[in-house]
Amino acid sequence: MTAMTAFSVATDAPLNSAEELESQLRHIGATRYHSLHPFHKLLHGGKLDKGQVQAWALNRYYYQSSIPIKDAVVLSRFRDRNIRLEWRHRIEDHDGNFGTEGGIERWLKLTEGLGLDTDYVESAEGILPATRFAVDAYVHFVRDRTPLEAIASSLTELFAPNLHEERISGMLKHYDFINPNVMTYFQRRLEQAPRDANFALAYVKEHATTPEQRKLVCNALIFKTNVLWVQLDALYHAYVEGHTPPGAFVPEAK
Repeated sequence: MTAMTAFSVATDAPLNSAEELESQLRHIGATRYHSLHPFHKLLHGGKLDKGQVQAWALNRYYYQSSIPIKDAVVLSRFRDRNIRLEWRHRIEDHDGNFGTEGGIERWLKLTEGLGLDTDYVESAEGILPATRFAVDAYVHFVRDRTPLEAIASSLTELFAPNLHEERISGMLKHYDFINPNVMTYFQRRLEQAPRDANFALAYVKEHATTPEQRKLVCNALIFKTNVLWVQLDALYHAYVEGHTPPGAFVPEAK
């Protein structure tokens, strides 16, 4: 079999059935999900200082706050009311509702607990350029590609629960500035992500009916893994190797 590239599944990957599609998707997750990134190994292993954890939470906020925008775009791609009804709860999961806390508020609890100013976090003025470029590319992807690919790009949620479990246990164990009250975002996603992933997986297995369509699904997932991976590349380069770009967040001196 030819090798998977940075952007696409192997040209001779078996994609002749829904089952083969699922197998390829899980292989992509096992080999490309950002849980494998060295920055996550440092984060979960207690190897970062508080300023580096702040930088991660600050940059990740831009991604989290863009998810409901992305999901609103996905929802707008469908004439099918049932799909819109199914997808709509994702927006509320992150935005919340009147009187109901959502994922964005839970993430702000984390950044506040880390000592970051909420107005600064929400302004996104201190994030890395690569963070903005990657996240905005994700929103553009679901706007510009087919509805099938838009849904397929969300399938990283298949692999998220294991990462959240590792994050909760690792960060609570290793950092004295982290407590369970600021980790509620991840605890809630342990329930939400499997529900969302199961719908998206069932959808692509049903609607990708040709090898060509199944390849599009796989490549959409590869694109999304790249979106997540490059954000950690940028964090590693800026805050581990020390090459912070002008104007980006600079942690207080130790």
